[in-house]
Amino acid sequence: MTRAAPPWLMPVAAIFTLQTISSFLNRLVPILAPAMSKDFGWSGSFIGYLTASASLGGLAILVAGSAMLKQFGGMRMLQWTLVAGAACMAWLLVPSFSVAIIACFVMGSSVGAANPAGSEVLQRYSPPSMRNLMFSIKQAGVPLGGVIAGLLVPALVVFAGWRVALFLCGLIVVIPTIMTWRASSRLDELPEKQDHFFHFPTRQSLRTLSVPLASLRHSRGLTQISIVGGLFAVCQSCWFTFTVIYLVDRLDYSLGLAGMVFAVMQAGGVVGRILLGWLSDHFRSANVTLSIAAILSAITTALLGLTSPQWPLWSIIVLAFVAGSSAASWNGVQIAEVARRSPSHLISETAAGSSILVNLMNMVAPTAIAAFVAISGRYDYAFICAGACSLLVLVFLPRDRRSGARAPQTPSR
Repeated sequence: MTRAAPPWLMPVAAIFTLQTISSFLNRLVPILAPAMSKDFGWSGSFIGYLTASASLGGLAILVAGSAMLKQFGGMRMLQWTLVAGAACMAWLLVPSFSVAIIACFVMGSSVGAANPAGSEVLQRYSPPSMRNLMFSIKQAGVPLGGVIAGLLVPALVVFAGWRVALFLCGLIVVIPTIMTWRASSRLDELPEKQDHFFHFPTRQSLRTLSVPLASLRHSRGLTQISIVGGLFAVCQSCWFTFTVIYLVDRLDYSLGLAGMVFAVMQAGGVVGRILLGWLSDHFRSANVTLSIAAILSAITTALLGLTSPQWPLWSIIVLAFVAGSSAASWNGVQIAEVARRSPSHLISETAAGSSILVNLMNMVAPTAIAAFVAISGRYDYAFICAGACSLLVLVFLPRDRRSGARAPQTPSR
């Protein structure tokens, strides 16, 4: 007699798949940047502006799409944003920086839908004793998407050119999204009565734009743990955005070798997110694991700025893996902590509010680094300053009796 699958398995698998595809979609441009810049005559640092535009797209969904997430379901919104992002990849074929900015804006919208959708579903289905681990498994889809992109995209560029690579990557985004389409109807909680598919904005509906950020005031520590996410995002966006272009431009790596280092960094994120989630559950302390991640994040990001062509390849690989395990691994624990501190009826709102702060930093940090590098030509100072932001996490971590305890949770099902 076969045992029935646990009720959380299908939700975790579906969310993990969509999270991985969303990450893959949003890692394409940083990896393709050297080839695009060479063909179109753009400066390599311009990738910071394209990444900022993608973060702005995610921010727009988080702020303006809160009501739509409630009405149509988080998973369905995530699926639609993935399809729209895949379609807009064709705009990157146009040799116009303005068109590329718009394309990246739409491609980034899936990032804004991913966290609220995943938080709401996993909070309902995850066993309380495994909640940090479940959130971290879901978030492990982010670096896994980066691993796939880092290994696959440079190979496609070498064998078929970056334009053909874009088309093939579009299929990689669309096919798994369609395969999860039926799952959203079972996992999304929708209002019993939906009068219209679309509601025109009213004064009351416009007030809902402030709901995600306002929801962070409902429980002690929610604002602080959300600021922590924003501070972590500085180093994470630095590694995600500039690793490939930095290795190609400053260390004279080939695109394939730079993509391999990027994939190693992302693989470190897969290991790190699951490990930090397990440690947080095991020691019953989000603060301890986030503090360790902050210190390692600061050290590795600063060291990246000090690298030179004389550094052996193995040292760059080790540095990238440790960075992935820290600078890119805090997300699951931080998101689970936001959900744990949130009132049960505001989980999607607080997840959106926290993600707004993260996306703001994902938008500001690459823009600031790109502008600084364009003016000064110095990556090292920019990366050291980014590392210093991670150390501020130690100041903002909420320190109260509940930070290390397991608070009562809504029943899983």
